[in-house]
Amino acid sequence: MDTNTLLLFSITVLPLVCTPGPDIFFVASQALSGGLNAGLRATTGVILGYCVHSLLVALGLAAVVAASPVLFEVIRWLGITYLVYIAYKLIRAALKRGRISVAHGPVKDQLTKGFLTSLLNPKGMMVYIAILPQFMDHKSGNATAQAVVLSVVFMFWCTVVYSAVTMALSRIGGRELNDGRRRLVDGMAGGMILGAASFMALAQH
Repeated sequence: MDTNTLLLFSITVLPLVCTPGPDIFFVASQALSGGLNAGLRATTGVILGYCVHSLLVALGLAAVVAASPVLFEVIRWLGITYLVYIAYKLIRAALKRGRISVAHGPVKDQLTKGFLTSLLNPKGMMVYIAILPQFMDHKSGNATAQAVVLSVVFMFWCTVVYSAVTMALSRIGGRELNDGRRRLVDGMAGGMILGAASFMALAQH
């Protein structure tokens, strides 16, 4: 798999990883209420959940996509539609005022809770089902290896982002995140995702 494909995949999934959702809210809540160690345990649990996604979804899907060019195109356009929808929601959110409030308190087992949170997170499932296959060369015979590499890249960025969130928020005493920064992140992420969706729609496969 070439570097350009991995770079484009990173550019596509990174805004998705950064956008508010069950995973990042759980990690943030544990970092705020339980400190650095609690946030890191929650992050580890989330990543373990995505390891299961990788094994149960990405690898099986790789074989199906490699065997059916028609299904590949259907999944590709579902993924593009999903990205446009996410971009729309982010851009709309960026135009509205309102802080993000993290209301959850500490839990006893952050590792297990994080694992279940990511395992059942629809956003994570969509990355594997609708987006990851778009970056695979369905004409190549190493579909499984491609799926593994892309899965590792996705989990790498989850680890980086959630660890950064943990380290930043573990030092904050309050539970509300700055509105201006939230709107800026939402707007930038929405624009990046929309750009990625446009590139994929125009790309020749």
